[in-house]
Amino acid sequence: MSKEDIEEGLSLVVNFAKRGGLVPTMVQEDETGENLMLAYVNKEALDETIRSGMATFWSTSRNCLWKKGETSGDYLKIIDILTDCDQDALVYKVKLMGKGACHTTDKTTGASRKSCFYRKLDKTGSSLTKM
Repeated sequence: MSKEDIEEGLSLVVNFAKRGGLVPTMVQEDETGENLMLAYVNKEALDETIRSGMATFWSTSRNCLWKKGETSGDYLKIIDILTDCDQDALVYKVKLMGKGACHTTDKTTGASRKSCFYRKLDKTGSSLTKM
């Protein structure tokens, strides 16, 4: 398939080969646009996501398919799946079916975190502050 076909066409040709079978996938809350997490998807995970309607990933730490929410109950229902111009990155636009997307909890409140992006660099770029 030509570069123009990939960039302008309407055929899904996700480039899994570019990064050894994995495609980075940003997960965003559909309603707010908030970035919730970044994960990786292989062909099997994308196929399962499309089939089930629930966000499914490839766990790089466990080397297995992972459906978000199977152990926590915090499922992510797919609203839309976007691909970038090169079809080598995805965005899962989701509806939260639980408390959040992050596997960590706020140590002061004990609550699950909605987003994995709960810290930011300070203005000097030398340390982090909580948001």
